[in-house]
Amino acid sequence: MSNSLEGQTAVVFGVANKRSIAWAIAQKLQEAGAKLAITYQNERLRQEAEEMIHALPNADGFQCDVSNDAEIEQLFAKLKERYGKLDHIIHSVAYAPAEDLKGRFTNTSREGFRIAHDVSCYSLIAIARAAEPLMTEGGSMVTLTYYGSTRVVPYYNIMGVAKAALECTVRYLAYDLGPRNIRVNAISAGPIKTLAARGIGSFGEILKEGSEKAPLKRNIDAIEVADTAAFLCSNGARGITGETIFVDAGINIMAF
Repeated sequence: MSNSLEGQTAVVFGVANKRSIAWAIAQKLQEAGAKLAITYQNERLRQEAEEMIHALPNADGFQCDVSNDAEIEQLFAKLKERYGKLDHIIHSVAYAPAEDLKGRFTNTSREGFRIAHDVSCYSLIAIARAAEPLMTEGGSMVTLTYYGSTRVVPYYNIMGVAKAALECTVRYLAYDLGPRNIRVNAISAGPIKTLAARGIGSFGEILKEGSEKAPLKRNIDAIEVADTAAFLCSNGARGITGETIFVDAGINIMAF
């Protein structure tokens, strides 16, 4: 069975820099033969994003702030004009205000709660709604989560709640989009040294604990997540939807 993505088009949201998980996924999808549309958030991030995008054959860059419905609408109008149809969506987007990732969870601000859920969770719904009409031959949507959604990870705070909502959203989207042969899954990645991860107050401790307690006695890297994302986009995963797939060296199975 071929896992080739030759002749297919994938849209990747969340490429921030060369250490981001989204960038590793974009590279892996390109290696599998996919044409890529890679988004960046705003004009300030455009230059760095375009330098990376230009390094990939069959990749184009597009601006889109996923918290802005008008920009999402404009993006998918451009994607329809450029590609006609889409096959895969990669959603690697998450954000919460830094002050809500420190200290006690009870100090979470109302605005921080709203922002975390809007950017990290609702954006997947908005993107799925815009993408559905262009996914005329079915396809796959993949988002990124973390086991702080079901276990308390100190200082992960509001992001854990947002990720729990994201995982539930995956299941409801899988139900809604299944009749159109669109599969929706999440990858629960272990801790990886990305720019976003640095905002978590106890991240160094999380890495240390992961390498000590995981059954594989190590942490993972972005390429391992990318391999799984490429599989979930491939024909080999055609019967998988609504799932959260753990790529974390097994740390999620441990009680202590």
